[in-house]
Formats: sequence, structure tokens, C-alpha cells
Amino acid sequence: MANSRLEILKQVAHALAVHFGESCEVVIHDLKQDSHHSIVYVENGQLTGRKVGDAPSQVVLDAIRNSDRIQSDQLAYLTKTDTGKIFKSSTVYIRNEEGALNYILGINYDITALLTLETSLHALTSCSGSGLSDSSSMPRRITTDVSQLLDQLIEQSVELVGVPAPLMNKEEKIRAINYLNDAGAFLITKSGDKVSKYFGISKYTLYSYVDINK
Repeated sequence: MANSRLEILKQVAHALAVHFGESCEVVIHDLKQDSHHSIVYVENGQLTGRKVGDAPSQVVLDAIRNSDRIQSDQLAYLTKTDTGKIFKSSTVYIRNEEGALNYILGINYDITALLTLETSLHALTSCSGSGLSDSSSMPRRITTDVSQLLDQLIEQSVELVGVPAPLMNKEEKIRAINYLNDAGAFLITKSGDKVSKYFGISKYTLYSYVDINK
């Protein structure tokens, strides 16, 4: 049954890619497989550089960590690549008959050129000269391997605290490390070594900080 579900997802993914064309990447993650290599199917992977066997995104990592909780599909949010491409993305959670999360269908439509056109049109039609209004929803970066994903999560934890790691006090480090724990960073193999070294603490101290203020 699981295999037939995957084949149906592949059929849907192919149809979406054909329908929306080369600007639409469609990805299937198998959460029953190695979480470091969750991608089992990609259409138009040239848009992000991802391929079968690549790592999960942050959205997928969150889903793996919270797979026992009820999750609604995440639709029409922004993501970005390191090359500057912006995507309108949706994430669809696929569960089995028992409610366990088995697959994730990701849709990423490249809107970079459309945003450029929108900015140009707005500059022509705006009377205030202010250009596009700032968005409170910043694009999430699309990663291709778990090392890159961990670096991204560490960067986000530092931005959350607002203090460089070498200058953080104990409470600030606890806040940053708990953010990483909540984001699923410690699901990544050997992440504890890298995080403890980054924050200048021992692995024992690192894990003693997890959930210390919850």
C-alpha cells in the first residue's frame, strides 16, 4: 500500500511539473527513509540543484521532529536559494491509515522574474515613490545537505538572540540552544559536536541546557 501511495505521489508530482512548466520544482520526501537523505523524487531539480538522495529542508526537518503532532499543510509561503532565487512554496503532508506521517510533497514555483516585474510595475504606478512595502514574511532558504541546514539553523538561533555567540551569557546560550532543539537540529548526526564547539561549551553542558527553561 505504501509503495502504491508513493507511485501515486510521483504521478501527481509529474503532472504538476508538466502543468506549470520548468519554473516549477516538485519534490517528494520519504520520511520512512534515512532522514539525512529524504528526497526520493524530484521534477525540475535544476531550479534548486537538488536531486534524489539529498537532505531535507527545514520544513521537512520540523515535520520529522513533530510527526506525532497534528500538522496542517503549509501553503503559499516564500523560500529562497543561496543563488538568490525566490520561490512560492507549498508543503503537503501525506499520512498513512494510522495517521503516521509518511511522505511530504513539496511544490516550489520560481517567482524571481515575476517579483522583478512587479517591482518595476509598482515603481511606474506608485505615487509615493516608496516602492514595494516590506514583507514580514522572509523567505526560507532551501538547503541541499544536512551540514548546510545545520549552519542555517545555527545562524537563525544567533539572529534570534541578537548577540554573537562569543559574547552570549549563559541565559542567551540556553535560549539559542533551545531554539535549535525545537527546530530539530539535534536530529542531525554529530550536530552536538558542531553546536557545542560553536557556542564554546562542552557537549555535557549543551545537553544540560536543552529544555532547562521549559
